[in-house]
Amino acid sequence: MSVRHRRPLLVATVLVGAGLALTACGPDNTDTAAGPTAAAPTTVAAKPTAGGKATAGAPTTGTGSRPATHAPSGGTNSGPGHPCDIRNLSIHVSARSGAPSQRVIEVHNTGGNSCTLSSSPGVDLGNATARDQSKNIKPILASGTTRFTVAAGQKAYAVIDLDPSGATAGTAPGIDEINVLADDEGTNMPLSNTQNFPLGADAKVLEPKMSIYRATVAEAVTSMTAAPN
Repeated sequence: MSVRHRRPLLVATVLVGAGLALTACGPDNTDTAAGPTAAAPTTVAAKPTAGGKATAGAPTTGTGSRPATHAPSGGTNSGPGHPCDIRNLSIHVSARSGAPSQRVIEVHNTGGNSCTLSSSPGVDLGNATARDQSKNIKPILASGTTRFTVAAGQKAYAVIDLDPSGATAGTAPGIDEINVLADDEGTNMPLSNTQNFPLGADAKVLEPKMSIYRATVAEAVTSMTAAPN
């Protein structure tokens, strides 16, 4: 009886021993039931911002944008000290009030920058229908050779007196047009930019004289009267 009762205990003991042996001989597995251990986070050094101080987690930026280059308005808008572009000029000729023999040449800088004009406009007087313009009359100019600066949005004025002596006889026949080139210096403005304005069929032209560019009509008149006879 004792033997019969001890066999199950012996089997249990053997099984327990075998289990221990299997456990001891099994693979060296360090994984836990929860799965693999999470990798440690990688630390990245913060890079300096534009202000020079490092800010953790701040996005990196470039060293600074290059200045933008802007196309000139009107195609070739002139900057300060540069010759005016004809596309940024509006030119008008009108009779001066109280002085029927005088005409005011007004040049308006419509561009966004100041620019320069020759000391006086290029002007001649002729007949609008004549094929040969080589004999057109040029006015006597007041002295001055310095280029005239016109600020953005401002105007330059020149005044011409078609008949300073007021003569009614001996005047040039058939003169009915004034031709104006705003900048008459070198290659700054080609002759094709000359603009034509009617004087009227009854215009009297004899030894005309003209001012240099001035900032006001009054200053231009003073300059014109100082031109030599």
